[in-house]
Order: sequence, then C-alpha cells, then structure tokens
Amino acid sequence: MSVDYTFNMQQLYAIFKSNDLNNIVIHYVTPCTSFFSKFRGLMFKTNLAENEGILLIQEKSNKIDSAIHMLFMNFDISVFWLDTNFFVVDKTIAKKWRPFYIPKHNAKYVLETHPRIFSMINIGDQLSFEEI
Repeated sequence: MSVDYTFNMQQLYAIFKSNDLNNIVIHYVTPCTSFFSKFRGLMFKTNLAENEGILLIQEKSNKIDSAIHMLFMNFDISVFWLDTNFFVVDKTIAKKWRPFYIPKHNAKYVLETHPRIFSMINIGDQLSFEEI
C-alpha cells in the first residue's frame, strides 16, 4: 500500500499504527526537513516527554542519509527507521554520546522519540500520521 504525505513543517502530528487507528502511539511529532533541523535533531534538549518526538524526513531512501548521531545528547532515545510507505524497517535504543547509528535497511524517515515507546512499535508495523 503506497502512502503519500505532504508534511506541513509548522504542524504537529499524532502517530498511529495503521492497524489500530483508535490508539495514538505518540501525541506530538514535529517534522524536520532542513539540513540544520535534521542535524540538530534533539541535541542540547534537556529532556523529552514520553508523548513527543521528531520525524526526520530525508530526500531519498537509503542507509547513509538516514543515519543519526547522538553527540551532545543528554538522554537516550528510541529510534525507528521507516521506508517510503511508513513501514518500520529497523529500530534501536540510541545511547547518548554515541557517534552514530545506521539502519539495517534503506529508510526515508527517522522517528526519534522517548525510550518508553520502543516496545510499542515493532519492525514491520506501518505508521499513520494525522495533523493535530
């Protein structure tokens, strides 16, 4: 199933699993498309609420562009790599101050959120986004 989203960078989004649209997994997700917003990510933040995250949107789907770093991070995060159809292709708990993490498969989107979300989203899940 092909999914096409046009993300408004000034808008927050809620994330659902496509097979369970009645339950919000993450309430507040901010899209990031510019080089600076993706590079900065969550760096220098002092904390992250359990119900928030960011979505890094790459221009193309591959492993290198969707790699992340954890330099200058003050806390660990859950990271989910999504393909062009928003299926989760890899996930990890990224530890603060580690140099980088690269997904096992090509990804176009990188969802960074609170570590408690890690067990709620699995590889193979398809995610859906709704403006809030």
